[in-house]
This record gives sequence, C-alpha cells and structure tokens, in this order.
Amino acid sequence: MSWRSLFQFELKAIFTNPSILFTVFGGVLIYSFLYPLPYTNQLPREQQIVVVNLDQSALGRKLERMVDATPEVVIAARAESVDAAKALVNQGKVQGLLVIPKDFQRDVLLGKSPTLAYGGDAAYFLVYGTIAEGIATAAGTLGAEVKVARMVSAGGDIALATEQYTAIKLNAQPVFNPTMGYVNYVVPAVFVLILHQTLLIAVGLLGGGQNEYLRAGESGYWLHYPARRVVVVRGIVFTLIYLPLVMYYFGFSFSYYNISRLASIQDLMLVTVPFLLSVIFLGMILGQLIPRRELATVVVLLSSLPLVFSAGFIWPVEMIPTPVTWLAQLAPSTPAINAFLRLNQMGAGFDQILSLWGQLWLQALIYGAIAVRLMLRVKRQSKQAVKL
Repeated sequence: MSWRSLFQFELKAIFTNPSILFTVFGGVLIYSFLYPLPYTNQLPREQQIVVVNLDQSALGRKLERMVDATPEVVIAARAESVDAAKALVNQGKVQGLLVIPKDFQRDVLLGKSPTLAYGGDAAYFLVYGTIAEGIATAAGTLGAEVKVARMVSAGGDIALATEQYTAIKLNAQPVFNPTMGYVNYVVPAVFVLILHQTLLIAVGLLGGGQNEYLRAGESGYWLHYPARRVVVVRGIVFTLIYLPLVMYYFGFSFSYYNISRLASIQDLMLVTVPFLLSVIFLGMILGQLIPRRELATVVVLLSSLPLVFSAGFIWPVEMIPTPVTWLAQLAPSTPAINAFLRLNQMGAGFDQILSLWGQLWLQALIYGAIAVRLMLRVKRQSKQAVKL
C-alpha cells in the first residue's frame, strides 16, 4: 500500500499497454512530421493559369510576360475565347484565368482604366488568393510604369515621378507571422491540440481498460489504494511522460519548421504543468465514464475539429456563437492554446496570460476532484458487487 508500489503499478499498466504507448509516443512523433508536411512550402507558388489576350498588342503581351514572371503565377496555356478558358479551369487543367480586354493598349495610352478580368478556383482559398495576388501585382506594376512614363514625357523629373506616381504608399509589416505562411500560422496551436488529444486518449484508454476488468469480475490495484492517491500518482506519472514530448514539440519541432519561439523556458513550464494536469484529470473522468477502452479514441477524435475551430485561432471568437464559446472553455486545450500562442508567438509577458493560467489551474482542481469522486463511486460499486 506504499506510494512506491502504486507508482510501479501505474508505470507497468502504461508501459505494458501497446495502445497507450502507440497513442502517446507514436501519435506525438508521427503527427510532428505528418501534419505540417503538406504545408512545408508555406505558401502556394507557380499556380497555372490560362490567358485570353483579346488585344494582341505589345502592351498586352508585356503584361503577359510580367504575370508569368511573378512567383505566384505561371502561364500554362493560352485560349482564343473566355469560354475555352473556363473549360480548362473546369477540367482542372489550370487553376485560374486572365482576360486582357480588347483595345487594352489604346485605353492605357489614352489615360483610361481598362478592366482586367481574372479569377481562380475559389474552392481552395489559398490558391485563389495567390492567383489574385500575382496578377494584381503585375497589373499594378505595369500601371505604375505607364504612369511614370507619362509624367516624364510631360516634363517631370524621373526621380520625382517614381516617388509620386501614387498618392498612397503601403508598407506592410506582418505581425506574429513574418513569413505569412501556413506553418507559422496554425502549426503551433495544432501541436498543443495534438498533445491535448493524445494525452486525453491515453488516460481514457487506461481508465476504460480498467472498467473492462471490473465488468469481467476481476479486481485491480487501483481499488486497493485511496482514490486521491491514485489520482495524484496517475497525474504525476503522465505529467513526467509528457514533459519530454512537450519539450520536443516546443524545442526541436519549432526549430525544424523555423517557428518563432519568444517565451522563456520558465514561462512555458508554468503553463505546461497545469495544462497537463487538467488534461490528465479530464482523461480520468472520461475513463471512469466509458465502459470500453476503444470508446476513448472515438470520443476524443470526434471532438478534435470542434475544438480546433472554437479555440479562436482559426475562426474569430466574435464570429462563434456564445454557447459554443462557453463549451469550448471547458476543454483545457482552449486556454492552453491561447496562452502558448500569446507567450511563444506573440511575445506577451506572463502577467498578460494570468487569467488563462488561472483557468488551467481551476480546471485541474475541479477535474481532479470529479475524478476522485468517480473513482470512489466505482470502488463502492465493486465492494457491493463482491458482497452480493
């Protein structure tokens, strides 16, 4: 009945269970490479488009060359009509189209503003945005070049013309995501969710498996120790197992994908401990409520997408229904994701995430107390079954 023997029982139950080992170590390691793999190039480039040049003028062909020279777009085909271009897009042979209108050069030289028609496959937002950006950049550059040439021909100074061809200059400085890429945007938050879900499944598998033993009429070591002691020991054991995995994600994985790390180790540890404890105790609640171990995986995986979209980093919190936001706060992943993002990616001080830190500790205390109550109930039921 010693603490040491309980630690030994817990470690044996975890490290002799292939399902738990694969979920914890296999899941964390595999997802660290599998999830970011499609987005390692950060942004889509060289999207193929078809051009319909109804003008066939020198300026129209120059615009074609400028569009083709952008890193976002490559001209893969040319069509004689808009309908033919649309057919290529619908067939999936190209991702977008550009239509240069008739009399394009004449209108530009007369100082008019011709209308370029361009579009892309809006089913893929990043692809569509890349095509629009590439064509708009080339068209804007050509327009500025023509305007500067007109100002110089009117007797203006070329140096002054290059500075004053537009009344507004944009100096865009991306904040928190310097590469403007997908990896820096979503991977840090998803890594926290992966830790949350794999840990929740692992603890649920352990509890669900123990319920199966009880239903089969067998006894277990967890029934011979005080419930509080079992909860504390299980929390310590899983925390010690997951601390190296958290360091692997926030250390090696962030460096491997060139993700910014602005928080100190001390601040990360202060958030990690209540985060892991709250997830472990929530997993114990799940394990006590399910009759079979495999249900832990089903329940947790079904919650993954709702947790991703309700955490506030993909979809604005203001656009999420209030009841959904309240429900999301019950999951430790929601405050943990926001705390880690603010500390590690946005450079916030620890005093700026105190409310989130307190929320994690509150969850750990409440879920721990509920886990103890549920274990006491199971012990009472098992004793009654033995008497009968």
